[in-house]
Amino acid sequence: MKFYPRRRRAAPPIIIISLIDVLIVMLTFLMVTTSYRSQPAVKLALPDLGEKPKAGAAADKPPLIVTIAKTDPPYYVGERQVSEDKLGQELRSAVAGDPGMSLVLSADREASWEKVAKALQMARGANIKSVKAFTKGTGK
Repeated sequence: MKFYPRRRRAAPPIIIISLIDVLIVMLTFLMVTTSYRSQPAVKLALPDLGEKPKAGAAADKPPLIVTIAKTDPPYYVGERQVSEDKLGQELRSAVAGDPGMSLVLSADREASWEKVAKALQMARGANIKSVKAFTKGTGK
């Protein structure tokens, strides 16, 4: 026996606009706080001003310094100008004399990246294990 007529209840209203606003705020927050990882193409050990020689490394052996200029000829070993072909030979002969030698690349700020990459490739071909690089140039 039914004493009360059964009425259909209306569905509760869902306000879609408020949900969209909340989703946009969440999406913006996630996009801003997400860290994007960039993988370096060339890994270099950059020199630190306060860097001290490691405990096992000989402090009396200075590194071989290769300077890369923006003008031709671009390569200098110490104070001597060398051509691109001669640089590879110089590096190989230096490694033959001292297998544990380290190399420091000093590139001008406006030097071509192609020249720096070639010098790194030649150092890798000469089996130089420790390569450090830094830039120099006029401050603007």
